[in-house]
Amino acid sequence: MMGQLSSGQDRLFYSFNLEDHIPANHLLRSIDRCLDLSDLRHYLADFYSPIGRPSIDPELMIRMLIVGYCYGIRSERRLCEEAHLNLAYRWFCRLSLEDEVPNHSTFSKNRHGRFSGQRSVSLVVQ
Repeated sequence: MMGQLSSGQDRLFYSFNLEDHIPANHLLRSIDRCLDLSDLRHYLADFYSPIGRPSIDPELMIRMLIVGYCYGIRSERRLCEEAHLNLAYRWFCRLSLEDEVPNHSTFSKNRHGRFSGQRSVSLVVQ
């Protein structure tokens, strides 16, 4: 008997855990085990103003940059699109399915403005 795909788009609630969909041997899992960004906000506090609109989370920025470097994604626009679509990238960046990926222009302004100097990069690498 020929099967027919039933529409799953109309369900109100889904039980979906990103953790269950990323293979144990995935490259980003290996990187995540070695990556410690717990003090990141402390080191980068001088690059942020206490007033104004909330900015992109610095940990999210760094994690997205790592994804871009590991997978050869040089364009901020493409990196944001890939982070929106790829479950492994979302998992690594700590984004749920409902979380918004930063806009590519905002991401680019932070990368080339706030974090353009050697000092910010050396702080993160340490």
